[in-house]
Amino acid sequence: MSLIRFPQETPPAEGEAREVAPGILWMRLPLPMALDHVNVYALDDGDGWTVIDTGMNSKRSRALWERLLSGPLAAKPVTRLIGTHHHPDHIGLAGWFQARGAELWMTRTAWLYARMLVLDEQPQMTPEQHLYYTRAGMPAEMLAHRATERPFNFCDVVHPMPVGFTALSEGQVLRMAGRDWVVRLGSGHAPDHATFWTEGLVIGGDQLLPGISANIGVYPTEPEADPLGEWLDSCRRFQPLADDGQFVLPGHKLPFFGLPLRLRQMIENHEGALARLTEHLATPRTAHDCFSPLFKREIGPGEYGLALVETVAHLNHLLRRGAVSRQLDARGAWIWQENR
Repeated sequence: MSLIRFPQETPPAEGEAREVAPGILWMRLPLPMALDHVNVYALDDGDGWTVIDTGMNSKRSRALWERLLSGPLAAKPVTRLIGTHHHPDHIGLAGWFQARGAELWMTRTAWLYARMLVLDEQPQMTPEQHLYYTRAGMPAEMLAHRATERPFNFCDVVHPMPVGFTALSEGQVLRMAGRDWVVRLGSGHAPDHATFWTEGLVIGGDQLLPGISANIGVYPTEPEADPLGEWLDSCRRFQPLADDGQFVLPGHKLPFFGLPLRLRQMIENHEGALARLTEHLATPRTAHDCFSPLFKREIGPGEYGLALVETVAHLNHLLRRGAVSRQLDARGAWIWQENR
């Protein structure tokens, strides 16, 4: 029977690197949030390192990279940087590495998102964000308060990104650490998220995580999107590629064995959440009123934003399936209800 196993019981300490396979070093960078770390990897290419993902752009992260670059990575330069996807905890220091001479490789979609967002600084909530939160049923007092605050801006935690990158694409073969790796793209958590597959090893980013679910969110930039459908499709496409002998190097948590089981779990977890949400919508509700069946716990202010975008993602997917319908109420919020 397939099981999920963790050969490494603890992560490397800050500023340290641990070899997890021949020529592959695992390192960790801190994050200022509940998920307080991101895994990054360095692959020995002989005359240089390929680094996969970077952490956010912060004084602390830059100092830790300086320790790593003058310590376990000191023997050779970082010549190539690969971003698995466009989120700040994975490409926050891409531009910083490029300024030091590294070439950046990402999927075209991921690079365009990152480049666009790092240039799109907003001092206050945009009309599109206001409409999105209104449609989601955010309480009026909360919405009014958020409208007075500076919203999250990509540039706050991502180093400026210069023009210029090399595109990764589905099925492409890369040579890293003396192995040929096949690029496989997933979506749902982030569009065109790159994963890398070779004999016995998979670099999974946030597409293949153990024990926790990657956030699947709908955002004001694309309010009618169905990322959950894309996520489920990606998991099913990866299933024929997965076997129990693959050692998966994820973007968060510990490296693990048991990818076939983990893919099944990720599908079943969301299908279970969709079933609970559908039952919850026997009574008409806004997205704001749908946290309990999805998360089974109280959602605090610090978690509210991620919870809301994930709830909308589940609602949009049920709408695509024809399981629910919606209509606007007098204040402009979508009221969702199970179709019977």
